[in-house]
Amino acid sequence: MSEQHHEDQHGHDEAKHHEDHDHGHHELGFIRKYVFSVDHKVIGIQYAITALCFLFFGFSLMMLMRWQLAFPGKALLPGVFEKITHFIDFFVKGANKIFHGQFFTKGVNGFLHLKIFPIEFSNPIGDGMPGGQMLPEFYNSLGAMHGTIMVFLGVVPLAVGAFGNYVVPLQVGAPDMAFPRMNAASYWTYFVGGCIMLLSFFMPGGAANSGWTSYPPLSDTATMGQTFWLIGMVALITSSLLGSINFIVTIIQLRAKGLSFFRLPFFVWAQFVTSFLLLLAFPPLEAAGVLQLMDRVAGTSFFLPTGLVVSGMPLAVSGGGNPLLWQHLFWFLAHPEVYVLILPAIGIITEIIVNNTRKPLYGYKTIVYAVFFLGFMSFVVWAHHMFMTGMGTTMSNFFQVTTMIISIPSVVILTVLILTLWGASIRFSLPMHFALAFLPMFAIGGLTGLPLGLTASDIYLHDTFYVIGHFHYVVAPGTLFALFAGVYYWYPKATGRMMSSFWGKMHFWLSFLAINCVFFPMLIQGIAGLNRRLADPTVYAHAVAIQNLNVIISVASWVLGSAQLIFICNFFLSIKFGKKVGDNPWQATTLEWATPTPPPHGNFLTEPVVYCGPYEYSVPGEDSDFHPQTVPFNGGADGLLKVSGQHHPAPKD
Repeated sequence: MSEQHHEDQHGHDEAKHHEDHDHGHHELGFIRKYVFSVDHKVIGIQYAITALCFLFFGFSLMMLMRWQLAFPGKALLPGVFEKITHFIDFFVKGANKIFHGQFFTKGVNGFLHLKIFPIEFSNPIGDGMPGGQMLPEFYNSLGAMHGTIMVFLGVVPLAVGAFGNYVVPLQVGAPDMAFPRMNAASYWTYFVGGCIMLLSFFMPGGAANSGWTSYPPLSDTATMGQTFWLIGMVALITSSLLGSINFIVTIIQLRAKGLSFFRLPFFVWAQFVTSFLLLLAFPPLEAAGVLQLMDRVAGTSFFLPTGLVVSGMPLAVSGGGNPLLWQHLFWFLAHPEVYVLILPAIGIITEIIVNNTRKPLYGYKTIVYAVFFLGFMSFVVWAHHMFMTGMGTTMSNFFQVTTMIISIPSVVILTVLILTLWGASIRFSLPMHFALAFLPMFAIGGLTGLPLGLTASDIYLHDTFYVIGHFHYVVAPGTLFALFAGVYYWYPKATGRMMSSFWGKMHFWLSFLAINCVFFPMLIQGIAGLNRRLADPTVYAHAVAIQNLNVIISVASWVLGSAQLIFICNFFLSIKFGKKVGDNPWQATTLEWATPTPPPHGNFLTEPVVYCGPYEYSVPGEDSDFHPQTVPFNGGADGLLKVSGQHHPAPKD
């Protein structure tokens, strides 16, 4: 009795504390509340808006590249690009005057004569596309920055930073992340790193042009943009490390009462494993980035071999370094990075499929164990990216075997999701369209990767468009479709309004058709032997025969880009004009739908208590076809009811 009274009193005090805290929070100014906020929801939205902007910018770089590949050497809208060049020149010249102290000719003691920034900015469009005609060097820069921006500034921050920050504390019943200030520091480190990356476009010689993998010795001797790429990368990795520590502590320490580990929604498990991948795989690349930065600015030779000749002249360095060391350090991160991209996406898709099938997840523990095994195996497959480096047959055979093994948990995950669909009364809601499309697209991405994991076939396919087609099937119609599904699914919780279903389905069908027209022909091009990273593929006779595919791909990519304008308009207009909804419009079971909409500071009005697993749909004997985690069962509050496969018909969407 005394213990119960103590708990009630504790809950009362905590609720009062949250009310006081909430009252104080509302008195904060706009800058403190919405810009330098420590609230996980605001930070999640900041991540989302910033990452979506970077994604659109990175996609725009690709659309420029596709013009060059479809029509090599032809000028793109020369009159328009001339005006763009003059417009950018105006700002570049102004920036050079400001940063070089030319506005301060009468300074005291000469201090204002000092140059603030001893580098003269350049015009990326004027230097890279004079008259609208793309130079090969600029094409290389676009390729390197497209890959970097889409992966490190777009998909990962959106999948982990945005969805993880906004949804994970809500799903575990926490009032916020474990370390709110560290959370804010993570976002602002990411933002600064992204700005440094973009600043590299205005450096002499343009942005980084050594590929998104930044292989030395080319990257060690590249233009100044590569230095800014490395500085930005170190900042981005630091941001990810801060965030991953925060997620791990939050999930372990701040779970609501009754929320045992095997009552966690699968999305939380996916973010949990992803955080460990970031925490363990990113430090080697951060160390490698610092070492390569030292090679460039401090005269070291960590990745520069002895006797290196550049442009006919011996390179004046001590030598003794190993370029392959960078590849090992890079791919030790970059292969787990693939699962950093895909695991949060699988988590989102699982939440949506279970909600729209109105039945429990088939094999909950199976899929949890599968992602743990997937995360572990992702650390022992990295060298399948390096079969062409001359490694011995023993090592190549080892990495062949581990690559085949890692495909097994992926198949398990897909099988669980497909079996969840089996026999269900499916609601074809807008998020469900993207979720269902994800399954075959991810399967194609996985199956096309198997030939690249075998040395015999990889020798032929390595560095062809087949690799691009395979990778993008995983992260474009795979991960990006899952992220779109997540936006449509949790948008009502964040805003209290529903995005337009009509325009959302227009966005889906245009994107689905266009994205397959972009990437499937690349598989054909790769099998035909077309090399990647060629500014003009027609220089090879065998590429001329399939040049028409480049035109088809480019047109489809421009249609795909246009389709995203529908999403952007729908996203922002729905904030004001979208249909108003209640706290649980999808009739879901997990904890985030038990909060007010949008969730207030502190998230929950009272401390949540969990009585059951995350996916209690169509429970026999229940009045409705969904049973929230915060509601005790009719037969008692122990939450140990085992749910069978039978279920009642789901209400129509």
